[in-house]
Amino acid sequence: MAELIVIGYGDRAEAEEALGTVQELQRDQVVRLNGLAVVSVDAEGRTHVDTSNRVVGVTAATGALWGTIFGILFLAPAVGALTGAALGGLVGRLSQSGIDERFRQQVGDLLRPGAAALVLMAGKLTEDKFTDAMRHHGGTVLKTSLSDEDEKDLAERLAGPE
Repeated sequence: MAELIVIGYGDRAEAEEALGTVQELQRDQVVRLNGLAVVSVDAEGRTHVDTSNRVVGVTAATGALWGTIFGILFLAPAVGALTGAALGGLVGRLSQSGIDERFRQQVGDLLRPGAAALVLMAGKLTEDKFTDAMRHHGGTVLKTSLSDEDEKDLAERLAGPE
């Protein structure tokens, strides 16, 4: 089961500091990342995305899944109404797997102008060690899960016909 975790902070500097801790936790094998990014919103309300290229062991299918989830959460809030049937089906499938409109709204509420969030998709997470290490950063934590079956199904849909 993959965990999608969004931790909201007051500014980008706080999110960047937390990013460093997550990368240390990855090196210590407390977390196995499938995706990692810092998202910030400037004073004009524009979203800026910094995806970390320091995530190791990510397959092409997992990377595509992360990109789709990330796009649905941050880059295209009304993607279901704006895309074709294939991507609309993915959005529907994500909604069934826990990444529903309510979760997307909560994420949007975190990202007010000047704020930032650390976003990670973890394939493995040692919850107690992760929580202890991240506690001193504070922040508002949102979390949802994507079942192994849904993750596999979405990855296969993204891969398309062979």
